[in-house]
Amino acid sequence: MSIQTEKEITSDAPQGKINEESMAAARALIGSKLRPEQYLRDASLDSITIFSNGIGDLNPLFRDPEYGRWTRYGGIIAHPCFPWTHHWPGRSYWGLPGVHGFGVMIDCEFFRNVRPTDRINVWNRVIDIQEKPSKFSGKMAMQYLESTYTNQRDEVLCKALGMTARHERKASREVNKYKDVKTHTYTESEIQKIERMVITEVDRIRGVNTRHFEDVHVGDQIDEIARGPLSMSDTMAFVIGSGRGAAHGALLRHAVKHPKHYVRNENGQGVEYTGIGHHRENFAREVGVPGMYDYLPQRAAWFATAITNWMGDDAVLKRLRMEARLFNIQGDTTFITGTVVKKYVKDGCALVDIEMTGINQSGALSSPGFATVMLPSKDINSKIPLNGAVVDLELPVVR
Repeated sequence: MSIQTEKEITSDAPQGKINEESMAAARALIGSKLRPEQYLRDASLDSITIFSNGIGDLNPLFRDPEYGRWTRYGGIIAHPCFPWTHHWPGRSYWGLPGVHGFGVMIDCEFFRNVRPTDRINVWNRVIDIQEKPSKFSGKMAMQYLESTYTNQRDEVLCKALGMTARHERKASREVNKYKDVKTHTYTESEIQKIERMVITEVDRIRGVNTRHFEDVHVGDQIDEIARGPLSMSDTMAFVIGSGRGAAHGALLRHAVKHPKHYVRNENGQGVEYTGIGHHRENFAREVGVPGMYDYLPQRAAWFATAITNWMGDDAVLKRLRMEARLFNIQGDTTFITGTVVKKYVKDGCALVDIEMTGINQSGALSSPGFATVMLPSKDINSKIPLNGAVVDLELPVVR
């Protein structure tokens, strides 16, 4: 480690460029297998519960061993998005150094549950990168990354396609698209409504009350959940639940190796990751965002919770897609619901498709989504959703 290298970490965020040279270097990685991050790898009762805490999920199936004993699983299982603790889908740490990344979409198909004592592995493959126009920064590079999650037996847990939008920091700051966006001021009645929804959510979890395929109809609404008003405690809880974070020597050694991914705090000169805008407003503004904001997989996990609350213990979340159309900044609330748009039988499996929406406190659509759920059927010739068995329905992946 040289003094010169240490000085490359400055209080000004690195200003990478999207140009012919940087795009060519990024395109050269298409098809490559990338080394994954090394955060949470082992599922335990504690790590499963802490992840549920980090996304605000109260389902006892993911928290209470005694409850789990009386389900068909014979014990607790992890929230469907728990494998993402090892690596957030679409994570933009490849190519374009010094160009800021915002996660914009996750499309995940689930194959197996995670149980305590499972060990999670992941391998990533670069799918594509495309330059596109942007109202946020003038131009952007959209990256596509496929993450395949496996357990200690090399069985596939889930596969996720992630999309990350990369923007030049200076251009985003100068365009300042969200300059007029301000933190919402809630009335007392609005706060009471949100907190009532949040506190009573556990009473609307379907749980052991089996939801059969025959009892679901096109046009049915799933129960709405609320997440917000977003606070720093919420974003920090997600980071903790995902096992992320490094300090002092563990942080600085990585920063010296990858200086364009780090910045010195302008007040105390301590080293911070350039994703600190999720927790610090003044840095968020440096990259064109009006305030601290949530994480893409955090928001997607909320969508999964809305579905698992509705479907009950005997169903399986087979697919989840969620897009972030608007920033979800400090003080915003996301109201998540969905509508059954299709029910059908494929390969003997009883399935329903659900169009989902995340609407913020101002009534704007911040997050459209989609889910496919495999439900138990009263038809004895249909397949029962099995724990630990692959059901490959060849669902289309949206790119």
